[in-house]
Amino acid sequence: MPLVSVVMPAFNSAATLGASIRSVLTQTHSDLELLVTDDMSSDDSMDLLRDFARQDERVRPEQAPERGGAGKARNRSTERAKGDYVAFLDSDDLWLPQKLERQIAFAAEGNAPLTFTSYYKVGADFQGESTNFVPNGRVVRAREHVDYRAMLHRDYIGALTAMYDRNVLGPRLMPELVKRQDYGLWLSILRDGYDARGLVEPLALYRSHQAGSLSSNKMSLIKFNWALYREHEHLSVPRSTIALAGAVWQSLRNARI
Repeated sequence: MPLVSVVMPAFNSAATLGASIRSVLTQTHSDLELLVTDDMSSDDSMDLLRDFARQDERVRPEQAPERGGAGKARNRSTERAKGDYVAFLDSDDLWLPQKLERQIAFAAEGNAPLTFTSYYKVGADFQGESTNFVPNGRVVRAREHVDYRAMLHRDYIGALTAMYDRNVLGPRLMPELVKRQDYGLWLSILRDGYDARGLVEPLALYRSHQAGSLSSNKMSLIKFNWALYREHEHLSVPRSTIALAGAVWQSLRNARI
């Protein structure tokens, strides 16, 4: 049974952290380690993590020495990973119980080092557990196959569903960007000649946040995606413009789900 290293950043997420952790620990694929890096939270997040670690040795928390953001917190956890696979989950999202089991089988069948799945969207005030979730029809569908060219125009991979094969790709860290570090990681893997495969079955729950207007979110997307295309991918201005148009269209489309 392959070991899965689950990478989770946490910052002032005590209200949702417990449900996220439980969704990992109740996976039908139980051979895992949960690597949580707390980014200097000012709430009870670190105390909660220590409580979980005392109850289950698979939970391996640490606290970052200084605030660095979600990307650096993920990288700190990835550097501690020992698993055959590395998977990602934020501290306010959840996995359905068979997520890892189904995704590992899917990755093995397709010989795919980078995989992702469809996922459900739930409200910011969602209080349930993954084990008793009732499908709600709000599904972001995974594309079955994604290469570098397609990924430049749209980020098809929901970070809460992504998993890569560490034995094939080696340890992969996210780039040092202010935001969109996850998108940068997927692009770097695909740029190396690998393709990503999507499992159509929805196997995770994404918590939609209500803070900020739709228009302000789009302006933020434009700023950070432009930096990714120009500074990380070194695209020309015309190619960056085309890619950015696709990213904004995707964000508007997903917001309607």
